[in-house]
Amino acid sequence: MIERILLADSGNGHSEEMLKALMAIPSMQRASVTVLHVVQPQITAEAMAAKREQGQQLLEAAVQSLHLDSGHVTTILREGNPKDEVCRVADEIDADLVIMGSRGLKRLEAILEDSVSQYVFQASSRPMLFVKDDIYVKQIHRVMVAMDNSDSAKKSLDLATFLLRDVKGGQLLLTHVNPKKERSGVTMHNPEQDPVLAPAVAAAKKWGIAYRCISTSGKPGEEICRLAEEMSVDLLMLGSPDRRPAIGKGLPDLDRLLGGSLSDYVRVYANCPVLLERTVG
Repeated sequence: MIERILLADSGNGHSEEMLKALMAIPSMQRASVTVLHVVQPQITAEAMAAKREQGQQLLEAAVQSLHLDSGHVTTILREGNPKDEVCRVADEIDADLVIMGSRGLKRLEAILEDSVSQYVFQASSRPMLFVKDDIYVKQIHRVMVAMDNSDSAKKSLDLATFLLRDVKGGQLLLTHVNPKKERSGVTMHNPEQDPVLAPAVAAAKKWGIAYRCISTSGKPGEEICRLAEEMSVDLLMLGSPDRRPAIGKGLPDLDRLLGGSLSDYVRVYANCPVLLERTVG
């Protein structure tokens, strides 16, 4: 269940459109939204005052654009480093979901260009919804969940059924990619017999959600992105386990930082919004 959403709004990209699409879903009607804009330090007091005023105007414009009930939306204007402030505010409001725009930069390129979304991606353990600048945001009807046996994949499934249970014409696309098979793109004749997908099928049936199963093979990242494009997915969901031990939460997750994780690959290459569920590994 999503009750508290943090929208990190830079004034660019499609993150506001994504939030509007999400809030149009019946199960999301009660969620509260916090819109955050961070003003970076300026050399002079006059420049800082101008940036603060500009930021306040951006927040006001965002709230008007979202058309949300005033009792369900708040704004926060912060000064500092956007990378740190997004993580800090997410913790302060105990956000169930963080929505961010993303340029979709690849691996170390994002680090070298000081990408805010890349930093938050590798530093935060909260569910995150990334919306790349070059994609088209659609109303959410077709949700694809990449399944495996991880707890984070199961959490993705729970969230997907929560979103779709009251969506008229909604469809849940359950996908499992077996990386151990040599041939890429080979689809199981009866994917519902895939033991990884069986619990997901049971969940879809429980909530009366229309579903389709795809069980295939190959490199998971490439196959997931290919299938999402072929099936015109509106929202792609997958698990992103946090492999840092509890004692190392202040350290980066190197798989994410260096672009070596499945979730990082999909975040960069998928042609639709990507929601990453988190669990501590």
